Amino acid sequence: MITAAPLATPEKAAIPEPAPRWQQAWRQALRDPVELLALLQLDPAALGVSSDALAQFPLRVPRSFVARMRAGDRNDPLLRQVLPIDREMQVVPGFSFDAVGDGAARKATGVIQKYRGRALLVTTGSCAIHCRYCFRRHFDYAAENASRDHWQPAMAAIAADPDIDEVILSGGDPLSLATPKLAELTDALMRIPHLRRLRIHSRLPVVMPERIDDELIQWLGHLPWPVAFVIHANHANEFAADVDAALARLRNTGAQLLNQAVLLRGVNDSVDALAALSERSFAAGVLPYYLHQLDRVQGVAHFEVGDAQAQALHAALMARLSGYLVPRLVREIAGDSSKRPL
Repeated sequence: MITAAPLATPEKAAIPEPAPRWQQAWRQALRDPVELLALLQLDPAALGVSSDALAQFPLRVPRSFVARMRAGDRNDPLLRQVLPIDREMQVVPGFSFDAVGDGAARKATGVIQKYRGRALLVTTGSCAIHCRYCFRRHFDYAAENASRDHWQPAMAAIAADPDIDEVILSGGDPLSLATPKLAELTDALMRIPHLRRLRIHSRLPVVMPERIDDELIQWLGHLPWPVAFVIHANHANEFAADVDAALARLRNTGAQLLNQAVLLRGVNDSVDALAALSERSFAAGVLPYYLHQLDRVQGVAHFEVGDAQAQALHAALMARLSGYLVPRLVREIAGDSSKRPL
């Protein structure tokens, strides 16, 4: 007897793995100032929201960062950092499109070298948050992306200079790259024998702590160099329990965590605000590093704090806090051999 052949079982369609949680948070970031202000129960017209400023430099802010803003407070220090307003469109003498001389310091595509022994890689133009005071808000990221041709031109430029022993991953924000892309970059860097340190500048652990996931921690923990991880927080209110947890995970890889802040009018231009920032940063395991005077790029003049006031604030901070809690007050001047202390 010939038995009937069993019915073929149809192959199950492959179920795509869900995107990492941080990428979902990235896609859900707010881009509309009207929606942002509605969540905060504020009136866009009363705050001078500018469609021209928005067109010049788009809004992007993660929802977890918005959740730390105070509803109903038009002067919230976190809101002021991200809201596009009409004052950005004022042309102010002394403010330029390249305030810190990135163009003159270009060593190769996506490679900037201003100081001896250090080279900065513009890894990407993407950021999880668009800070209105950003000194690279007018930067030509399309032309200056170090990942072009799988990093080869950038790696060749660094390999050709044995004096470079430290590479700084910057952008944009390097952690906006997927971890396999970061691994591709560091695999290329590992083939350069004179590198001794890696520095990573990122705002994501603060504004989108979901980014500090298992895959990123595994990559970071297997790097062959000592790592300095420089976060960027300007106000104590930027810290929260999930930020603390993300920073603890970074610290457990052996990375040294440092914070750099920018002195911003209406955000942190008081001794109380600066002291709270240093104390909250240290409580999260992050040492205060730099307090930058504003880089004078067009569109940010309304954030500027004068040098005399900045120095007075810094002196008061030194009188109030232990020395290790006081960041260095500096300004970046194009052509200088280092940051200039004030």
